[in-house]
Formats: sequence, C-alpha cells, structure tokens
Amino acid sequence: MSSNTWDELAKRLDAVPKPVQELRLCPDPEVRDRYLTAKKDHEQADNYLKQMGKDADPEALAHVQKEAQAAAEELAAAKSAYDKVTIVLKFKALPRGELEKLQNAHPAGEQDEAKGEDYAFETFAPALISAASMNEMPVDYAAKALDQWAPGDARDLWNAAWSIQHARRTDLGKG
Repeated sequence: MSSNTWDELAKRLDAVPKPVQELRLCPDPEVRDRYLTAKKDHEQADNYLKQMGKDADPEALAHVQKEAQAAAEELAAAKSAYDKVTIVLKFKALPRGELEKLQNAHPAGEQDEAKGEDYAFETFAPALISAASMNEMPVDYAAKALDQWAPGDARDLWNAAWSIQHARRTDLGKG
C-alpha cells in the first residue's frame, strides 16, 4: 500500500493556500528612491564581492567587504524607512466558480467587446478588486481609486487583482 493514498494526497491538495499578490504604495518618493537605490547598490556590491577570486589582494578584498557591509547596512536602514511609510494592499486568487460568477455579473457591452474585453471593465474591475482584496476594500473605493489615482498606480491596482487570478503554482515539466 502506497504511503500516498488518495485521501492523504487530497488533504495536502486542499491545504495548499490560494495565491496572494501584494501591491505596495509608497507615498514618499524620496524614501522610495532611497530604498530602490540602496537595493541596487547592495546587489552590485554583493555581486562584486562574489566575483573576487581566491587570489584577490587581501587589502582589496577587505575594502570590498567593507563596502558590501556598508551597502547592506544602508539597505537595512532604507528598507526600514520604506516599510514604515508604505501601504501594502493584498489580493487573493478567487475560486474559479466565484470569478466566473463575478465576470458573468458584468457582461461586456458593445464598447467592451470592441476593445476585446469579455466583461464590462468599468464595473467588473472595481468588483474584482473588492472581491480579491484581503484588506476588505469596498467596491466604491476601488472604483474611486481606478478613477482618481495616477494612471500607472490605477493600472497596477487592477493588475494586482487581475493577475493573481491567473497565477500558476503548477509545473507541467517532464519528469
């Protein structure tokens, strides 16, 4: 008898959590820029340190190690500042039937179909954002955000809620 009976396997499958997507909004561009710069600088310093050979000059190696440590410390400080001011919205994948029901509740009009949409974007997008929101974002706030946020931020809000619905956790690789 296999140790992986169907019942055991089904329990494991049922326990797999739904995918989650985060959208981060940092209201302070200076804090965000500092964090992104520190992240890039740390990556470069770390890569440079890794590239140094075994035969590297000890003095040069010590200098590069010192630079990498300073970059790591700056990254930690910049990330802490970034995390303090950043707003994190989380979105979850909906069960397939729930997503289909939501989509069917917002059928595409002629203009939507002309754009190649399968739903009425103006009403479906806020409804999906709200339904997928783990922060309990109301539909009316989602509609307001899509209408009033800067276009890039509004697009990212939509993409966070929509793309997680299509996230894959499977591997169809050859084995």
